[in-house]
Amino acid sequence: MPSDGSGSPAPAADGFADTAPVEVVMGSASDRAVMSEAAKALDALGVETTMRVVSAHRSPMLMLEYGRGAAERGVKVIIAGAGGAAHLPGMLASVTTLPVIGVPVALRHLGGWDSLLSIVQMPGGVPVATVGIDAARNAGLLAARILATADPDLAGRLHEHARGLEEAARAQDRSLRDPA
Repeated sequence: MPSDGSGSPAPAADGFADTAPVEVVMGSASDRAVMSEAAKALDALGVETTMRVVSAHRSPMLMLEYGRGAAERGVKVIIAGAGGAAHLPGMLASVTTLPVIGVPVALRHLGGWDSLLSIVQMPGGVPVATVGIDAARNAGLLAARILATADPDLAGRLHEHARGLEEAARAQDRSLRDPA
C-alpha cells in the first residue's frame, strides 16, 4: 500500500485506504454480528479482511465509489451483506467485475426471505454468488476458495479445514454409535 512518507498508508483517492484482498461490507452496522462471521472464517485461514458500512440506500454515491474503485485498490472478492430490500450486493456487482458474494441478513420481518430472494434473483449479466440467510461464515469460506485458485498455500489450509470438518463428523458418528 502506498505510504505518505510517515510510514502510514496514504489514503486512496477514493478515501478507502485500509484495503484487504477480501472486503466485508454491510448496509448497516446492525449487520455486524452476522457479517463478522465471514471475517472470522477468513482470519482462521490467514486471509486478511476489512469490514465497512457502505449503504446502497443511505449513501449510494459512496457505495458506487467504493465498488468502482475496489479492484484498483487490490480487492479480490467482496462479501456484501444486506437485509430487507438487500440491494447492496447487486448494486456492487453492477459496478465491478470482481466476484461479489451476497449474504442475506435476516431482519425482524420475513426471517430474511425477502433479502434472500432479492439477492439471488439478479438479472442476467449481473451475477452475485449467494449463500444462505445469515450464512456469512460460508461466504468467507467461498471467498477463500476463490482466492485459493491462485494461492496453493491457501488451498492447503482449506484442505486442512475440510479434513477437520470430516473428523468432526466422524467423531459425532462415533459418539452416536457408542455414547459411553
